[in-house]
Amino acid sequence: MTRSIRRAMCAGMLVLEAVVLFLTGVVTIGMTDIGAVASLSLGLGLAVLCVLAAGMLGRPGGYALGWAVQVLSIGLGFVVPAMFFLGVVFGGLWATAYFLGIRIDRERAERAVLEEQWRAEHGAGPGSPASTDTP
Repeated sequence: MTRSIRRAMCAGMLVLEAVVLFLTGVVTIGMTDIGAVASLSLGLGLAVLCVLAAGMLGRPGGYALGWAVQVLSIGLGFVVPAMFFLGVVFGGLWATAYFLGIRIDRERAERAVLEEQWRAEHGAGPGSPASTDTP
């Protein structure tokens, strides 16, 4: 079985977003009225949520948690106005990774079926030297 491109792309986006959210918490210390501990806790909490979602992508609810993280990162804009922009950017990157990943995984599965049909028609089994040739 091949690895899911959607899962890899979405996990990558969540890890990058975790770094940005953590740094947002660090940078906003003293820039907002919520206090240093609250700023750091908010950034760290959202970063941990991103990493948790990235780890759960192979389980039911993992992608839903990823979508929830996108909503929360946009909502962070009410505390740090720059996060409205960054949240939308990461939301767009997440959506692109999600939907493009589905498309790539589907096309890879279709190609695997077509390659297997070609091997069956041309007598090339999985272990034969002809199976490494391209059609």
